[in-house]
Amino acid sequence: MSLYLIFDVGNTRLKWAAVESNQQPSDQQKKLWAYSGSISSASLQSPEHRAELADYISKTLPMPSAIAFSCVAGEEAIINLKSLFPQWKEIAWKQLSGDSTFEGIRTLYQEPSKLGADRMAAIIGARALSKRNTLIINAGTATTIDLLGSNGVHYGGWILPGLGLMQQSLETNTAQLPLAIRGDAHHGFGVCTNDAIIGGCDAAQIGAIQYALNIAKEMNHPIEKVWLDGGNAKLLAKEIGQLSKLNAVNIEISEGLVLRGVWAWLLKSL
Repeated sequence: MSLYLIFDVGNTRLKWAAVESNQQPSDQQKKLWAYSGSISSASLQSPEHRAELADYISKTLPMPSAIAFSCVAGEEAIINLKSLFPQWKEIAWKQLSGDSTFEGIRTLYQEPSKLGADRMAAIIGARALSKRNTLIINAGTATTIDLLGSNGVHYGGWILPGLGLMQQSLETNTAQLPLAIRGDAHHGFGVCTNDAIIGGCDAAQIGAIQYALNIAKEMNHPIEKVWLDGGNAKLLAKEIGQLSKLNAVNIEISEGLVLRGVWAWLLKSL
């Protein structure tokens, strides 16, 4: 049985997974990956850490039939990633980019080459899971929100600072605001500076999601499904769960949506 190795190199985390050839990206079972892992993307800068990662992966699984990846961490990260397995030099690395094509999807982005590879991968992953009007949210270092119609058209989206960046910017660029620490759940207006910062950053993220839902409805593409992924996905889902209006929307956390999209694209590229 063949195995495919997939990488998602983000600004903060590098995720990888291996899938067997008899699996499909449309599968939604909880344990989807035969093998998977996650490390800091900064590890790619260290020859020692690269060697450790390559040694671990190559000893964990047999030689894959194909390797595919998306990367938003820059050209140096791509070079370092592709140097991992010199013993597998006969395997071609396939890179998904923002302007990569996928049957059934068309983007309205003015310059598709400048669409983030992670956003395109997540769009493809969402399409593999559902053919409904969909809002795709990746809540990581940055939070991205994209609208994908049931017709397969990507109508564009937004990029805003992630929760961590929002909090750090307040600490860095103001004289009297500390780096807030998330404590016990607090819903509503903050009654201390710490809670005011945490609540304000949460409100900005959730408000953007609500605004996106409203705009999609005005465009006659009312959202039927929201896929939520990224390091802050569970945290945002918990906050959204306290809002009755948003609770009515079909929101689901889908860990590894970018990996799923790279996988779906790879299968079409073989």
